[in-house]
Order: sequence, then C-alpha cells, then structure tokens
Amino acid sequence: MHNLFLSLVLSSLLMTSAFAERHPARPAAAKPSTKLYEIRIYYPTPGKYAEIVDRFRQYTTKIFAKHGMENIGYWTPTDTSRKELIYILAYPSREAREASWQAFGSDPEWKGVVAKTEANGKLVDHVDQIFMMESELSPAVKTVAKQPERTFELRTYTPARGKLTNLLTRFRDHTQKLFTNHGMTNVAYWITTEADGKQPKLIYILAHPSEAEGKQHFDDFRKDPEWVKVKAESEKNGPLTDKVESVYMKPTDYSPLR
Repeated sequence: MHNLFLSLVLSSLLMTSAFAERHPARPAAAKPSTKLYEIRIYYPTPGKYAEIVDRFRQYTTKIFAKHGMENIGYWTPTDTSRKELIYILAYPSREAREASWQAFGSDPEWKGVVAKTEANGKLVDHVDQIFMMESELSPAVKTVAKQPERTFELRTYTPARGKLTNLLTRFRDHTQKLFTNHGMTNVAYWITTEADGKQPKLIYILAHPSEAEGKQHFDDFRKDPEWVKVKAESEKNGPLTDKVESVYMKPTDYSPLR
C-alpha cells in the first residue's frame, strides 16, 4: 500500500510537470505606473514654428525639469504642412502637476525667457492638452535614445460606446503580439482621463524604422490571416472603435525618447 501511494504521488508530479512544460504560466503583469501623463500640442503663431521648437531646445525643457516635470518625448509631424510641436510630460500626480506649472509660470528665469523670445510677438497661438494614465497594456515607459533614429506613430482610438474593455482585451490578447510579429515596437499605452463622464480613449505610441516601413508593416498586419480572424470574431456585435487617428512623428534632437 505504501509503495502504491508513492507511485501515485510520483505519477501525479510527473503529469503536473509535463503539463507545466506545455502550458507555462504567464508572468505576472507589472502594475501600471500611477504617474499622470500629459500630451501637449503647440500650434505656433504664423512664421514662429522654428522659434518655438528652438525655445524648447534652449530653455523650456531645462526649466520644466527644474520644477519636477519629467520630459518624456518631443516630436514634430513628418507631414511638414502640420506646424505642430507634440510633447509628453509626466508628473507624480495631478496635484504635483498643478504645483509644478504654477511654479514654472512664476519662475523669474522663465519670465526672462518669454520676454527675450517674444520681443517681436507671441510664439504660441494655442495649446491642446490631453491627460492620461498608463494602461495595464503598456510596457514600462523608458526614455531611451536609440540609433539609428526611429520614426514614431501616435495613434488615438475612440472606442465605440461601451466597447473600451473589449478593445483593450483584443490588444492584450492579440494585437500587441501581432504588431511585434510585423516589426512594430510597442512603446507605450495610455488611457485618457476625460471630463464630464465621457468614455476614455486609448492612446499609444509605436516605433518604426521609418514612416514608409511603418505603413508597410501596418498593411502587412491588416492582411495577416490571424488578424483578419481575430478582428471578425471580436466584432461580431459591431466595431470596437468609432474613430482611429494616426500621426507619424520625428523626434527632436532634444527629445529624451528617440
């Protein structure tokens, strides 16, 4: 009886080990950062595009850091007709963000920079702001400068009503892996924080060797039989998105993320 019990135990252990080899456990997902992220898009006054980009290079990024703002990345659209400076900052919290901007705005050094650079008129016409939190989908957001220089793609998804969870599940279970299979680098994923109870959006950044290769990789991705099947199955009850926006961007020479 004793030998029979030992044999059963040994057999069970062997079966468990074999199953584990065939079905390895997924590593525990890292908890997303609790930082607040902010995308800021600057639209310069006519003729001032180069000057606003240069002011960030010479002064602004350094004063941001002085006041506890984390410079993540600075980009300009590859479409040169779009005169925009797109950048992302990170803060420990919303409260820290408000305190940092108040200190920045009242800093004598910054006031001196504004007086100097705007002697012949304002540089910025208006600014768009988007607040976000890191998604559980996101790799750790690392400000690394890789060579050769990469092209980045900022993608914004407006989910269909009530479909955000389904969209995130599809990204987690299928889309991100397929992006990687097709030569695209998943850089960061965020969920927007919306006012007035609006449904949040999914915003993410991909990196490509170039814009042309990025577009080719996306074409290949869309034709991939696995993606075609996943998309059809996940949208049996209707599309998961109402709108998808894409901006290809080149990093500035002072962008921490390049």
